[in-house]
Amino acid sequence: MLQGQKILVTGVGGTVAFPLAKFLATANEVWGAARFSAEGAREKVAGAGITPVPIDLETGDLGALPDDFDYVLHLAYFRGGEDSFDRSVRVNAEGCGLVLQHCRKAKAALVTSAAGIYSPRTDPLEPAREESPTGGSFTPWALTAGSAKVAQEAVARFAARAFDLPVTIARLNTVYGPDPRMLPTTHMGAVMAGRDIVAVNDPYPHTPIHIDDMCDQLAAMLGAASVPATIVNWGGDEVVSVQQWCAMAAEWSGRPAQVQVRHVSGASIGNISDTTRRRQITGPCRISFAEGYRAIFDMQPTGGG
Repeated sequence: MLQGQKILVTGVGGTVAFPLAKFLATANEVWGAARFSAEGAREKVAGAGITPVPIDLETGDLGALPDDFDYVLHLAYFRGGEDSFDRSVRVNAEGCGLVLQHCRKAKAALVTSAAGIYSPRTDPLEPAREESPTGGSFTPWALTAGSAKVAQEAVARFAARAFDLPVTIARLNTVYGPDPRMLPTTHMGAVMAGRDIVAVNDPYPHTPIHIDDMCDQLAAMLGAASVPATIVNWGGDEVVSVQQWCAMAAEWSGRPAQVQVRHVSGASIGNISDTTRRRQITGPCRISFAEGYRAIFDMQPTGGG
């Protein structure tokens, strides 16, 4: 576990960034950077023991951001539609470069990419390895995601070499936890409310990772940073499909899972990451999916708790 370090977390209001920053703030000086455009966002961050600092990656304004951080976690990300490719590259790629340049004296930086960077595979159960083809993905709910992440990774790799800054690029798979915005938890809520869930394939498998496991693995992931950058898939140890976790929620709640399959031309039909390299860095995950997902269910107002 990291202790006594000065750490920057960008995109601190996000579903993944906030719990990571909150975890780190228990034993470190943590600064959280974001635009803080939502009402109460800055107060929420400050209330978690994190120092909020406004930045705007679209304009390149890093404001009052210090440059003496020990570690950097760059999670800021803009999801754009088909008319926002230029903005996506400016925020996600150029913005990443500006942050790493500003914080180039750090011991290491962790840059989160996404498993959505991988080109579609014909077999939904084929895992994507770090060496698998990238750049051919199409994500219906974030049309520029694949191309923007490719651009972001290129900039992060350049920054590692140009600034002699050890970097880990973590291709994040599906994260789950209590936050209702996390995909498996969103689907749990939909089952309990009787709403339809849409998947692009049957099965639509993922390698989900619990947010608590991510917290446990942070130090090791930063410790793996290198020049040239280390690239690693950051997902869980189990393969679980949308259909399977919806069936779990249905069994526990006594309500039917209404999963509709809508194939989308060009979209990936599976989201499995090969996590061999991650396990070599961090060791195995601590929380099994069934255990973690049940605990989230038991926390729901109409759940089993």
